[in-house]
Amino acid sequence: QVQLVESGGGLVQAGGSLRLSCAASGRTFSPYVMGWFRQAPGKEREFVASVVWRSGNTYLSDSGKGRFTISRDTAKNTVDLQMTSLKPEDTAVYYCAYKEIIDRVYRYWGQGTQVTVSS
Repeated sequence: QVQLVESGGGLVQAGGSLRLSCAASGRTFSPYVMGWFRQAPGKEREFVASVVWRSGNTYLSDSGKGRFTISRDTAKNTVDLQMTSLKPEDTAVYYCAYKEIIDRVYRYWGQGTQVTVSS
């Protein structure tokens, strides 16, 4: 069982920045992947970014490239999503997720944190 707790959401003006953090606890099995997803009202959940814990390799959605950065702190067992140049269309609930690298889908999810970008 893996527990994930997100923090750092809030209200920000367009063009601003936010940093989300996700703390992982419980029993993890390396190699694994930590990811960020988001879900806007009336839309499906979509992939934002991920990091392979062991190697540090990162992946970003097209919407996040150039604006978002995902990073991990292996000592603290946290994964952060730094978001810059935020747009109103980035407004969503952001979720942290975990999967082992052999899994096809993410197995554990956080409760989500709201990000609202005002125009």
